[in-house]
Amino acid sequence: MARKLSKPGFEIDVANTMANCLTRLKTTPFDALILDRKLPDGDGLSVVKTIRMKGNQIPIMIVAAMSDVNERVKGLNEGADDYMAIPFVFEELRERLAALLRRPKAYLGVSLRLGNLEFNTLSRELTIKGKRHAVTQREATILEALLRRSNRVVPKTLLGDQVRKRGADKNPNAVEVYIHRLRNELAAFGANATIQTVPRLGYIIEGPRQSR
Repeated sequence: MARKLSKPGFEIDVANTMANCLTRLKTTPFDALILDRKLPDGDGLSVVKTIRMKGNQIPIMIVAAMSDVNERVKGLNEGADDYMAIPFVFEELRERLAALLRRPKAYLGVSLRLGNLEFNTLSRELTIKGKRHAVTQREATILEALLRRSNRVVPKTLLGDQVRKRGADKNPNAVEVYIHRLRNELAAFGANATIQTVPRLGYIIEGPRQSR
């Protein structure tokens, strides 16, 4: 993988253990991280947890043989930005990595922006056109998950898991309820970002369409 990625012009550094990876991240400002789950000293998700707890928002792509839906959702919940199942087509990995690197830094950090909407992941404050608005804790959780993957489909299962992390919710339609509320609130607040339903898959938040 390192040899193939070097050909398109990426500069690659390889770490063979979690400990080695974390040590290098302390001293080198990498642009992105491709992470395996099965490492000699443990599950690579521990690296994701450690990185995110320290506030490092480096784009992370997981590549792993652990590829069922639950494992992919688990990886994304821990803070990874993308998850590819092994085996994969190398050209797809290269293009998805390039897409991560093209994403504006604001989508990966504390302040998430889309259109005239801004969400602070630390204060949990939503700002639209310079005015702050209050949203509930669970609505904020869903909004953050959508914004971190803006213009991409976010699985309903992932959103449901995020909601459950914020406290038990026995309503099987909880995600639909919070999405409905968020849509109404964003429209009322004057946001030009909208949440769309993708049947049988999940939801996507999109910014204003660019005029040609």
